[in-house]
Amino acid sequence: MNFAEEHAESRTRDRVRLAVGEQGPVTASALAKELGLTPAAVRRHLDALVEAQLIAEHEGPLPGRRGRGRPARSYVLTPLGQDQFRSDYDDVATAALHFLADRAGEGAVTTFAAQQIDELAERLQATVQAQLEQQGAAPDDLGARTKALAVALSREGYAATARPVGQGTGLAGIQLCQGHCPVRSVATEFRDFCDAETEAISRILGVHVQRLATLAGGEHVCTTFVPTGVLGTGPPTDEERAKARPYVISREDTHPTDHPADDERSTR
Repeated sequence: MNFAEEHAESRTRDRVRLAVGEQGPVTASALAKELGLTPAAVRRHLDALVEAQLIAEHEGPLPGRRGRGRPARSYVLTPLGQDQFRSDYDDVATAALHFLADRAGEGAVTTFAAQQIDELAERLQATVQAQLEQQGAAPDDLGARTKALAVALSREGYAATARPVGQGTGLAGIQLCQGHCPVRSVATEFRDFCDAETEAISRILGVHVQRLATLAGGEHVCTTFVPTGVLGTGPPTDEERAKARPYVISREDTHPTDHPADDERSTR
């Protein structure tokens, strides 16, 4: 293989890795369709990425999957794969927050996180409104609003997607996933950023949301459940917002989208 071929192969592998980060858990066939590659080519790159420990097989069913039989093999980024997005500034930011906490107390970090996320929320809100106007969607259309929020988050570097789950039930909702977090390394040590982000999502969408998993907590993706069924009507109360704090579902547990009611009980 000459240099040009090696370069093209490397670029394609990077495309596959980025797609896994944005859409994971995702199957080889879905990646092939998304990237315009043959299934054989995608599997070759997936095998190489698994060998490099940048991705891993997903444990559990795909979001919203029902039915019998063995589920298709799907992939997610590993912590090492997530670190490929990491920059040297992450260490500086973490050190600065430790300095702030030591000198001014933990409350100062909480205030700083809230301020940063509030500024992000303003940008997200503006993008969401522009998306809704462009699509001609009603402001109270929660499905369209959540999809618009996924677009807004992606533009901010969060690699977000929105998928309907539990359709036809009182626990119907939308699973908002973020395959990448620009402040993951900071949020790992200072969960105030996760708390503030959850509150911002709830505020932008106008409903109480549940944070089911976070990258900062060691999961492969940040997952937020947005209720659209009869149990999710109305704006969030102060009490509901207080409960909307991030927690992590163990990989050994049932996939969070299978039994959202069970997830709600786990927060009590």
